[in-house]
Amino acid sequence: MGRQILHCDANAFYASVEQQRNPELRGKPVAVCGSQKERHGIVLTASYPAKRSGVKTGQAIWQARQACPNLIVVPPDYPEYMRISGMMREIFNDYTDLVEPFGLDEAWLDVTGSRKLFGAPMEIAQAISARVKFELGITVSIGVSDNKITAKLGSDYKKPDAITRIMPDNYKEVVYPLPVEDLLYVGPATSKKLRRAGISTIGRLAECDEKFLVRRLGKMGAVLKMFAAGRDNTPVQRTSHIQAIKSVGNGCTAPRDLVSDEDVRIMLYLLSESVALRLRQLGSRCTVVEVYVRDNELNSFTRQQKIETPSCSSAEIAETAFDLFRRNYHWSKPLRGVGVRGSDLVDATGGVQLSLYADDIKRDKWERIDGAMDWVRQRYGYSSIQRAIVRTDPLLATVDPSKHVIHPVGYFAG
Repeated sequence: MGRQILHCDANAFYASVEQQRNPELRGKPVAVCGSQKERHGIVLTASYPAKRSGVKTGQAIWQARQACPNLIVVPPDYPEYMRISGMMREIFNDYTDLVEPFGLDEAWLDVTGSRKLFGAPMEIAQAISARVKFELGITVSIGVSDNKITAKLGSDYKKPDAITRIMPDNYKEVVYPLPVEDLLYVGPATSKKLRRAGISTIGRLAECDEKFLVRRLGKMGAVLKMFAAGRDNTPVQRTSHIQAIKSVGNGCTAPRDLVSDEDVRIMLYLLSESVALRLRQLGSRCTVVEVYVRDNELNSFTRQQKIETPSCSSAEIAETAFDLFRRNYHWSKPLRGVGVRGSDLVDATGGVQLSLYADDIKRDKWERIDGAMDWVRQRYGYSSIQRAIVRTDPLLATVDPSKHVIHPVGYFAG
């Protein structure tokens, strides 16, 4: 018998936690939403009664209320969600030490070596499901398979509070009819490309010619064909063994729509300061800068550029991101949010090959200025010192990027 992998996904996690601690919300249409005042007013998670009424993750609150007039909106409580997530992970750890988180509410478990102690994979899944329900008051859907990709398909297949087994003996029957969007890493852009090519199901993707997919999607085409066929040998990694951070990013929704290059430049400087600070804390420099923008109709794009010399200078990161933005966005719509990322990190203490063309003296001065600003902010608070460009717009200057930093861990091992 080969590997035995579970994927556990807490159902409507944020909403379930709110209903568990406030029984009056149980069975009602509930949506956990960001702050309308700070323009983060979108649905983060909705309960199943709300979902049945048409409420979807990512909707603006006003759209959700149109779909479900009696919707109950509650603000998020991240410390509580992290606490419950930690308790759920402790339950997982009772059955295997090979537990790989995928966000707060999902995790893969390799239970291949757990069978002698706890029984067959389906028995382990049933035990975990019962314990999470009894001890935490929430439910999980669990996929049981021989690889991570298919196990995740299983946890998504039937919700809430379900266990789905997908193995080679029933793979084609269960998976092939599913829409191609159900496959991990088939996002909206990839989905459009596939559907334009007449590929609408996972089965069609699995049977498609690999060379054709590579022409359409690049190297990812071959990877998706492999996933669609139920093949994936990616190991489940212990939390302590997950690859070191290889990128640092920050993005946020602006307090008002951004309507000019100058607006975007202000936001990019704000965000780049927090990215550069995190790089310095990690003892790293980035060699690639990436910019992300989202317009007021929630359309988005991402562009990146390699820089000549590794850097942790906020000014250099901001100006590189701004240059990328100006070359790629032509103001068809106002922007709702932007993001900046430094990636392909290298050790800041290692030797650096100096460029004959880059202004290394200026970069060193910028980094020293950043270091001085770090010291002032640590002593007197973030808003105690700001760039003059930021102060040109009092509303945008209220953004505190230190509250938005996210460091995701990718699916693929480094």
